[in-house]
Amino acid sequence: MSNFSIVWPAIATAFLASLVEAVEAFTIVLAASTLRGWRPAILGSAAGLAALALIVVALGPLLDIFPIHALQFVIGVLLLLFGMRWLRKAILRAASIIPLHDEALAFAEETETIREEAARHKSQLDWIAGLASFKAVLLEGLEVVFIVIAVGSVRDMLWPASVGALAACALILLIGLAVHKPLSRVPENALKFAVGIMLSAFGVFWTGEGLGIAWPGQDLVILAFAVVFLIAGLALSAVLQRRDGRIPQ
Repeated sequence: MSNFSIVWPAIATAFLASLVEAVEAFTIVLAASTLRGWRPAILGSAAGLAALALIVVALGPLLDIFPIHALQFVIGVLLLLFGMRWLRKAILRAASIIPLHDEALAFAEETETIREEAARHKSQLDWIAGLASFKAVLLEGLEVVFIVIAVGSVRDMLWPASVGALAACALILLIGLAVHKPLSRVPENALKFAVGIMLSAFGVFWTGEGLGIAWPGQDLVILAFAVVFLIAGLALSAVLQRRDGRIPQ
């Protein structure tokens, strides 16, 4: 029961978080490919994936040298901070205090940025397009790697979490290749809201485990934490919708 109750939240969290990051990375790669074709975009993306693989191979074994409770506590705190950041931004966007993320606008801005970079440095546009793809895959991929390791490393859930992340990336790639335009119809803020809730719930759980707390219901308490964060998030969003003005992101 213990593993079953935690494996699906781990898979779902990795899948939803990876959907968001994959959509954002795809937008930049698409912008690069629009300017110079798919070759530099694919080469840059492949280099980014290779760099990610090297980072995982180099850092993965280090997890085994830390005492389990120290690892649980550190990962729990990081997950809580990470999840609350996602949840805060999703709440502010749901309350219309900050604008929703617009993939079509991001695509236009990234296309212009790549063009300006090429003109400023008088470099070949192929090189700039490839570098933009590399940075997009590496930076967005680092967040995916962190989330997969964080939700999956403590209870031997790395493989289920990895499967969730890879499924999300493959889904976005297939959809992106089919439509060949920014995936602006993906409900990104709703996904970030859900991911923020789950990361925060995992964060509280692992932090408590690291401190030696014996949670009632064991792993099932994660779902209870998620419900608490969901109710709090919806309530905050409703309250903030009554406020005027915008605040910094």
